[in-house]
Amino acid sequence: MLMMSGVIERYRQFLPVSDATPNVSLGEGSTPIVRSQRIGDSLGCSDLYFKLEGCNPTGSFKDRGMVMAIAKALENGKKRVICASTGNTSASAAAYGARYGLETLVLVPAGEIALGKLAQAMAYGARILAVNGSFDDALSIVRDIVEVMDIELVNSVNPYRIEGQKTAAFEIVDHLGESPEYLFIPVGNAGNISAYWKGFIEYQSKGLVNKTPHMMGFQAAGAAPIVLGEPVLKPETIATAIRIGNPASWDKAINARDESDGIIDMVEDDEIIAAYLRLAREEGIFCEPASSASVAGLIKVFEQGVDLSDKTVVCVLTGNGLKDPGTAEKRALVELEYVEPDIDSVMNAMNNES
Repeated sequence: MLMMSGVIERYRQFLPVSDATPNVSLGEGSTPIVRSQRIGDSLGCSDLYFKLEGCNPTGSFKDRGMVMAIAKALENGKKRVICASTGNTSASAAAYGARYGLETLVLVPAGEIALGKLAQAMAYGARILAVNGSFDDALSIVRDIVEVMDIELVNSVNPYRIEGQKTAAFEIVDHLGESPEYLFIPVGNAGNISAYWKGFIEYQSKGLVNKTPHMMGFQAAGAAPIVLGEPVLKPETIATAIRIGNPASWDKAINARDESDGIIDMVEDDEIIAAYLRLAREEGIFCEPASSASVAGLIKVFEQGVDLSDKTVVCVLTGNGLKDPGTAEKRALVELEYVEPDIDSVMNAMNNES
C-alpha cells in the first residue's frame, strides 16, 4: 500500500534533523494548490492559486510545524508538551501527542475558541485549561511554565515549528516551478509569514528559484497590533485563529515584510466574511474565517488599484471550514426548507425560487 510521506521525510535535507531524529508523521504536507476558477478572473488575475492547508491531518497548517516540534521533543527525551492556543495549535499538539505517547497540556482563552477545534483537542485526550484571559495571557503563562518544569513548549516560539512550516513554501515552488510574484497570507501570531519567507529564501539560496515573492500579510482589523504598531490588549475578531494582540513572531514578520518588499495590512471582519463566502460559493472551497483574510487582503489590494494581470499570486488558506461550523451556520444565510416525503412536494419546492 502506497503511503504519503510526511514533511520530515520529504524535505529532510532542508530541515535540522539527524539520524537521531525520529521520523514522526501523520501524513502532513503535500496539500493541494488549486487554480482559481472564478475569483481570479474578477480581479484581473488569471494566475491565482489557493494553497489548501486545511487538508492537513488535523485540518490546519499547524501540523507542518508540530511534526517537527514533536520529533525534536521525542529526540530530546521529553514526556510532556504544552501550548497556548486559539484552537488549531491545540488540535495539532493533541493529535501528535496522542500518536506518540506524549502527555499534552493545552491552555486556551475561555470562551474564545471555535467549537470544532476544542472538540478535536478533547477527542485526542489532551488536558485543557481554559484561562480567563486572552491568548496572549495564556502564551505568557506557558512560557513561564517551561522555565520551571520539564515540559516542551510547542507554540511557534519553538524554532522547530517554523522549520516545519517553511515546507509549504517549498511545495508551492515545487508545484509552480518558480516562486509566485505575490503570496497573500493571514497573520495572527506571525509565525507562518515568517516561515514561508524562510522557505523561499532557502530555496533561492540553493538555486532552486530565481526570485522570491512579495509577502502580503493581513491581520483582522480588531486584532492588528503589527499594523497599529502596538499590542492590542483586547483583540476582537470573528477570525478566532488570528485573534492575537501581541504576536510572538512580530519581529520576524516585520523582517519578512521588509526584506520581501511586501506589506502587512488589515481587513475588516465584514471583508473577511465576504471573502469566506466567495471562496465557498465561487470556488467550492470551505475554509475557516481566518484563512479568508488572505483573499480579503487580495481583494483589498485589487480595489486599491494594484495590477495583477500578469502576476502569479498564491493565497494561503490556513485552516478547514469545519474548524468553525458556527460561523457557517450564522453567516451563510441559507435556511433549511422542509417538505413532505413525496415527489410532488419536492418538485413544488424546486420550482419555487427562494
